[in-house]
Parts: sequence; C-alpha cells; structure tokens
Amino acid sequence: MIISLTLQPDLVNTSVGKLEPRHSLLGVFFCGPMHKGGNMKDFSLTKNLETIFASKTAIFALIALVVFVFVFIRIKKIKFTPKLITMVGLAVALSIVLGMLKIYKMPQGGSITLGSMVPVILMAIFYGPEVGFLTGFLVGLLNLFIDPYILHPIQVLFDYPLPYMALGLAGYFKNNKYVGTVVGILGRYVFHILSGVIFFSSYAGGQNPVIYSMIYNISYLGPDALVCFIIMSLLPIKELAKRAA
Repeated sequence: MIISLTLQPDLVNTSVGKLEPRHSLLGVFFCGPMHKGGNMKDFSLTKNLETIFASKTAIFALIALVVFVFVFIRIKKIKFTPKLITMVGLAVALSIVLGMLKIYKMPQGGSITLGSMVPVILMAIFYGPEVGFLTGFLVGLLNLFIDPYILHPIQVLFDYPLPYMALGLAGYFKNNKYVGTVVGILGRYVFHILSGVIFFSSYAGGQNPVIYSMIYNISYLGPDALVCFIIMSLLPIKELAKRAA
C-alpha cells in the first residue's frame, strides 16, 4: 500500500519512532479526514458496499453505467461507411415518424405506435447488434427531446436511451426475425419495468410496485409489439437484407 505523506509539524510519533501522518491521500478519499489517532483501519469496504446497495438509485446508476460501457466498447467496433451512416439516419428518422403516429398514449409515459420499433430491429438484423444499439440510442435520445417525461435523471436513462438500445439485441438472432424481435422487445420491457418499480411506485397505491410496473408497461408495449410483429411478418427480410448489405 502506498500512502502519500506531507511532512508537517503536526505529525504524531509512534511507539516505534516513526512518523505517522494524521491525514493521507487515500484516507481522505475513502474515509474523509482522519481524527487524531485515526488510521486506514477506519475504511470498511463492506460498509461502503452496504451503503451503495441500500440505495436503489445508486444500483440503477451502476447498472446504467455498466450497460453504457459495454455498448460503447461494442460500438467502437463498427466500421462506419457513408452507406451505413445514411442507413442509420434513415432508420432513426423513420422510427421517430412512426413514433409520432400514436394509436394511444399512456398517462405516465409510453405509447402504442405504428411500429416505431421496427426500424431499430431491422438495423440490428441487417448490420448486427452494435449498429442496433447505436440506432436505438439515437432514437431514445430524440424521443426524450420530442416527448419528455422526466422524474429523475436515472429514470430518464431507463425510459429513453437504454430501452431503445435494448432493441439492438435482435441482432444476435438475425437468422430468425421473430426470435430477434421478441428478445429485443423483452429487453426494452425489462428496462421500463425497472424504471417503474423505482420511480413510479407511488402510482401503484397498495399494489406491489413490481406487479404494477409489469402490468402498466405491458398494457402499451404488448399492443405495440403486436403491431411490430405484423409488420415484420409482412416484410421480405432476406431481400431487404441483401439490398442493405
């Protein structure tokens, strides 16, 4: 262990004749300034972890950070070409337009649209999950600016960028458009459920927040998924994939 020392007149002599600092760089960082006679033993990783995991918001922030780091690493592998950039732009624009054509809008956020998830899923199937993650991130970000519903900064992440990024999971099942569609939409559903449990639990009343969030989010995402399935079943995916290549 390396401790940064600054020799000052107020250093305390120990029983072995060495100088012991009252303040160390690591001590201030982890535990705050030490009192007279204090030392690094005051630091407890277990207690600090208990403090972190006692806060649901902190847990969600860590989850969001891990997801963003993972996606960022994956996106760095994308080889951008003029054609790919154009396709991403078109997919984002089409998704936003379809999202504006709402069949029904829920009171606490969420809508049944005319297949706004389809362009993101298609990009994931045609170009891989990384491109799907990127397309979904851009769609979620634009949706935030167009139709914001904000209660908390972490809630914004779990209701906008992260759910739409999850649609990119469809790219891992590009050989089966139906399985890919299910996995992508389920990924989005999970993020919305987590957001509802933490940030919308006050609307649950006496109901279990998890059950409430699952029912609320499936009430619009289920019909929206059905519309998506109908569109995907009508599209000649193989032919479109060849043209997109």
